[in-house]
Amino acid sequence: MSVRPTVLVGGRVIDPDSSFDGIADVLIGSDGTISEVGVNLAAQTDAKWRRIDLSGKWVLPGLVDIHTHLREPGFEYKETVDTGSRSAVAGGFTTIACMANTKPVNDTGAVTRFIVERAKACGLARVLPIGALSRGLQGQELAEISDMLDEGAVAISDDGHPVMDAHLMRRGLEYSRIFGVPVSVHEEDSCLSHGGSMNEGPVSTRLGLTGIPNAAEDVLVARDIVLAELTGGHLHIAHISTAGAVRMVRQAQERGVHVTTEVTPHHFSLTDEACVEYDTSTKMAPPLRRGPDVAACIEGLKDGTICCIATDHAPHPAQDKDVEFELAAYGIVGLETAWGLTMRLVEAGHFDLMTAVRLFTTGPSECWKLQTGTLRPGRPGDVCVIDPQERQTVVPADLWSRSHNTPFAGWTLPTRVDRTIFGGRTVFVQDGVRGLIGDEAARYRVR
Repeated sequence: MSVRPTVLVGGRVIDPDSSFDGIADVLIGSDGTISEVGVNLAAQTDAKWRRIDLSGKWVLPGLVDIHTHLREPGFEYKETVDTGSRSAVAGGFTTIACMANTKPVNDTGAVTRFIVERAKACGLARVLPIGALSRGLQGQELAEISDMLDEGAVAISDDGHPVMDAHLMRRGLEYSRIFGVPVSVHEEDSCLSHGGSMNEGPVSTRLGLTGIPNAAEDVLVARDIVLAELTGGHLHIAHISTAGAVRMVRQAQERGVHVTTEVTPHHFSLTDEACVEYDTSTKMAPPLRRGPDVAACIEGLKDGTICCIATDHAPHPAQDKDVEFELAAYGIVGLETAWGLTMRLVEAGHFDLMTAVRLFTTGPSECWKLQTGTLRPGRPGDVCVIDPQERQTVVPADLWSRSHNTPFAGWTLPTRVDRTIFGGRTVFVQDGVRGLIGDEAARYRVR
């Protein structure tokens, strides 16, 4: 689709793919791809070019999230492709990979095609389906992996359903090697977690809640690393949360096993102490862990063991959360708070701004062999603009997601997403508290 050629003028361009960090202009052509990044390019353009002055702003590649739940088809009361895409671009994300736990499950090419078509009709962000590893997420037989990949799936995963059958996991990893896609896994030995609702430790004992031990994650991480080493497949461990798991991944990478992992902002921002008021917005899977686990996850980000930050955006309406802690649904929304929570780590001195950008752009893109997360000429004109002088106050009712389940209500986060450009079109722009989406954003202050 043809768009008006655009020049982004005078922002601080930060692109880990080219290791560029400096004041520059960005040209996006009429085909919606990056034309050029360089100094004083605006002077070479004429009146047909739309000029957007970004002086004082940070200009980043559009952010990439490889772990999102969009709920459609089947659970549209929680989220849809449209509302999830709105939440994504409000958070600076232009590429999101959505999990297969829909109804019907995304375990066939037909469901994959439906999601792709819904995303194209929406036109706000690049939505990449993740196909189920097993039919119906039941962990008994492989799903139609080849058909889903043909229709646009970029990975296979049973998401929140741990694959307890080691032979099935081996087969999945063998397919991973053949097709060159990752198997994303939720590592939780269900025999050890045994219906727990939070981390096992002093806090769960004090609250009288059944706990989930670190070992529930560590046992399956160890097993699947062995299987990845056996098969040569690409094992991707979703939402890693324990110090033991981080250590095992690091050791496996050092000996050449193809294993990668992600961490969520809530797992490096909160500990199980957040659960003390029985606030169900702090109930998630894997559960919030203890301080040493949080420190290990941050260290994994710093040394490269963890390749990226993913949101595990898991929307649930009030009726699924406003119940007893043990009965509440797992998960939180995360697309609109992920960047700000990561900037807290930058402000605390854990790593620099370039590293933070990499963890949301080239990190996930290179890990999953995607063609996004870069300002390289010829690649999609996807851009996230950050205002470093503003701050974001998290107000659940102002979030674009259809659900508002977040433990970060009232938090003030450093910096704020100012504008999101997808394929050369402005799809989000900040004009106050909540911002504008889609056509309204595209028409906002066009010069």
